[in-house]
Amino acid sequence: MNLKQVVLGMALVATTSLSAVAQCREQKWPEQDRPKAEECVAIFGDAVRQGHFRSATASLQWMMTHAPNWNTKLYVDAATAYDGLAGQEKDPAKKKVLVDSLMLIYDLRLTNCGDEVNVLNRKAAANVKYNINNKEKAAELLTMYDRVYEISGNSVNDNNLEAFISVIYVNFLVQKNLPEAQKTLTEDQIMARYDKLSAVLDAKTTKAQQENKTADVDKYKAIKVNVDDKLAKMVTINCAFVKKNLEPRFRQNPSDVPLAKKIFQFMLNDKCTDDPLWFEATEVVHKASPDFGLAKVLGAKYLQAKNFDKALPLLNEALTLAATPADKGEINILLGDNENQKGNKQAAREFYKKAIAADPTNKDGYEKIGDLYYFAFAECSRKQSLAEDRLVYIAAYDMYAKAGKQDKMKSARGQFPSVTEMFELNWKEGETKKIDKCWVGETVTLRSRGKE
Repeated sequence: MNLKQVVLGMALVATTSLSAVAQCREQKWPEQDRPKAEECVAIFGDAVRQGHFRSATASLQWMMTHAPNWNTKLYVDAATAYDGLAGQEKDPAKKKVLVDSLMLIYDLRLTNCGDEVNVLNRKAAANVKYNINNKEKAAELLTMYDRVYEISGNSVNDNNLEAFISVIYVNFLVQKNLPEAQKTLTEDQIMARYDKLSAVLDAKTTKAQQENKTADVDKYKAIKVNVDDKLAKMVTINCAFVKKNLEPRFRQNPSDVPLAKKIFQFMLNDKCTDDPLWFEATEVVHKASPDFGLAKVLGAKYLQAKNFDKALPLLNEALTLAATPADKGEINILLGDNENQKGNKQAAREFYKKAIAADPTNKDGYEKIGDLYYFAFAECSRKQSLAEDRLVYIAAYDMYAKAGKQDKMKSARGQFPSVTEMFELNWKEGETKKIDKCWVGETVTLRSRGKE
C-alpha cells in the first residue's frame, strides 16, 4: 500500500469511527483477527523502538483500520513513526503526504480515544513544526491555535507558547498588503490573542516561581521577550497606544495584574515612565509580587518627583528585599538622597556611611558625603574667619579623594583657605582642626589653596 492509499484509508476510518467510545486506556482487541492484531502490535512496536519507521507503517495502518480503539499506544507510536518519516523526507510532495498523514493520525486518536486538550496540543505543535512557513496553511494554523487556547486554560504545552505568536505573525504577514476590507486579522484581534498568550505565560511563570523552578522561570521570561518582540512587529506599541487602548481597561479594573504588567513594560520600553499611569500600574505589579527592582525604581522615581511620602516606604521595602551588598549599598544611597532632599543632612550622611559599609567597592557614598560638605559652606559659616569657614572644603576634598573624583577634588581645593587667611589665625599647614559648632563635625588636616 503506497502513502496516498494510506491517507485515503485513514480518512475512511475517520469518517466511520465518529461514534466510537473515546477511551483507549485499556487494550481492546478486535473480536476477529486477534492473532493478526497481536502480530501487528509486536511488529510496529519493535520497529518504532529501533527507529525503523517505514517498517512500522503497514502494521500501524492495519490496526487503525481494524482495531482503532485498541490502545493510546497505537496513536503514540503512529505519530512517532510518521513524524520521523516526515522529518527524514527530502522530496516536498512526499513530505506533504507524510505530514498530512501525521495530522490525520492525531484526528483519529481524538476521534477514538478523546483527550482533546492533550491531543490537540500535540497536533498543533506538529502542525506548526511542518507548516509554519506554508502560507496556505496560515489560517488553518491560527484556527487550530485558537482552539488550543480555548480548551487548555493554563495547561497549554510549553512548545505552543512562542509558537502561537509565530502563527499570529505569519497570518499578519499574509494579510499585510491586502486591502483593509479583505483582512480578517485586525489589530484588536491580534491584541486579544496576545492577551490570552500573556495570561498563560504569567500563570506558568508564577507557578514556576512558587515551586522554585528557576530554569523554568528563566525560560518563560525569555519566551515573553520573544513574544513581545513579535507583537511589536505587528502593532505599534508606544505610550499613545497604551493610553488609548490599555488605560481605559485599567481604570475599569485597577487590580488587573496582567494588564498592569503590560502597561508597566510597554511604557518602560517607550520611556514615558513619568506618566502617573506608569506609577499606578507599577505599584499594582509590585504589590502583587514584591520585587527589589520594582521597589527601587519606584522609590527612585518618587524621590525624583519629591514625593517623599511615597518614596520612603518603597525604599525601605527595597532595603529588606536587597539580596546583595551592592543592592543594599544602592538603596542606602537612595535613602540618603531622600533625607538630603528633605534637608536632613546628618541623617543623609548616616545612610551614605551605611552604603559604604554595605558595599565598600561602591565609592558613591564618599562622593555624596563630599557633596554634603562642599555645599555646607553657607550654613556652617560663622563669618568670623574665612579660614575657619573654609574648613568644610577640606572635608569635602578628603571625601572626593576617597571617591576618586578628580574634578571635584580640584573644585574643592580651589576653595581651601588661602595662606593669608591662615596666617591671620596663626595656623600652619599640617595642623589638625575640628569643624565644631556645625553638623559637619569633621577633623581635617590644614592645607592652603596655594599661591595667591
